[in-house]
Order: sequence, then structure tokens, then C-alpha cells
Amino acid sequence: MTAIVRIDDEVVDVAEFIRLLKLTGQFESLIEQIVRDKLTVHAAKKQGVAVSADEIQNRADQFRRVRGLHRAADMNNYLDALHVSLDEFEVFITDGLYQEKMLDEIGNDAAIRDYFALNSPKFDAIEVSHIVLDSDGKAKEMISYLRDDPEAFAEMAREHSIADTRESGGVIGKVLRGSLKPDIEAKIFNAAVGDLLGPFPSEDRSCFEIFAVTAKYPATLDADVATEIRRLLREGWLMARAQEHVIEAR
Repeated sequence: MTAIVRIDDEVVDVAEFIRLLKLTGQFESLIEQIVRDKLTVHAAKKQGVAVSADEIQNRADQFRRVRGLHRAADMNNYLDALHVSLDEFEVFITDGLYQEKMLDEIGNDAAIRDYFALNSPKFDAIEVSHIVLDSDGKAKEMISYLRDDPEAFAEMAREHSIADTRESGGVIGKVLRGSLKPDIEAKIFNAAVGDLLGPFPSEDRSCFEIFAVTAKYPATLDADVATEIRRLLREGWLMARAQEHVIEAR
């Protein structure tokens, strides 16, 4: 096996390197990223995405500038140290351009607008605070008190909540759909601003949670939502492409 690094008389070869990646849990994520990149390149070529010689040259020049490789000799020495040929480097640059162009097409502005038009409720957001207590009795007593004095929520959170948010008065902040447990989420998103909900027990009934809805934000196609939609579109597209190939990791 090819040696990767030598420490005195000890040699770490490719087999050991892969074994260590697997044992430390890094192998799967690395392979997943490689597969995603390869699937994207395959699809780009299949769909006739064009990468010009000028684009390759410009990207290669950018690569060199970022690394301070200003002379051709500097670049050659850099690649020699990595044991990478010029042809292999060109493939790396070209594949990167294929990936960018393909992913840009999948998550273009029109696709984002169409997805939002069909799925806008997914991007409704609410602002909530909570109080977590360690018994059902305490939680029921607390919500009864808060219904009489809702303005005391932050103070009660600081004094009695066992959650990490107690220092901020129980503020969780702005959350999207999918951030909370489904049964709790449905009730909270259907609540009005100012409503108190709960107490909701944890699965083992070791704690009980009270929520206050402090603001509601109907979905708008802002920069954050566009970024999330772009991610969802790309993930869905990659999953579909994966079904078109036989993929085996060894």
C-alpha cells in the first residue's frame, strides 16, 4: 500500500488511513460528499452543461492567486508536492465548474419562486418563549399564575425554569415549522400571539414545558427562506439522481 506519512519507522499507509477514517466516523461524510459531487458532474455532462476553456483558465488562475502561486514554477512545485499531475488538476477544476453550474441551475430564482408558491406554509415562523419545570403540579400552578399575569412570563422563567434559556427570560426566539415536536408544533402554529400553551410533558415525564407565543411571521420569500429553499431543491435533486446509479461504498 502507498505510504501517506512516516513517523520515524512507523508508516501510515492508505489502508490504515481509510481504517482510521471509518473508526473515527469521518469516512461516511467524506464519501457522501464525494458521491454528491460526482453525481452532480455526471448529471451536468448528461444535460449538456458547457464549460469553456476560458472558464477553466480563469478558475485555475483564481486557485493560484488564492494560494500565492504567482509563477508557473510555483504552481508546478505545488502540484509536484501533492503528487498531482496537471491533467488531474484540470479535471478537478473542470468538475468544480460543472458542479457550480448544475447546482445554480437547480436552485435558480424561478425554481425558488415556484417552490415557495406551492409550499409557503412551510416557511411560516413564530417567536416563542418557554418555561420548563420538573413536575406536572408546578407546571399547572405556573400556567394558572401566568394566565392571570402574562406579563410575568420572563420573570417567572428566570426564577423557576430549569431550561438553559432561563437567563434570557425563557426566550427561544424565531422558529420555523419542523423545529418543534409535531404535536406541540401544530398547536403553537395555530395559536394567536399572546396565547399560553401547555404544560407539555417530556416522553419520560421528567419535565413539563409551557410556551408563550410572542410573535407570528407569515411566510415571505426573503434571503433566509430563499437559501433554505435552494438547499431543499438541491437535496431533492441529488436524492433523485442517486436513484439513477448503483452506488457502493467499500
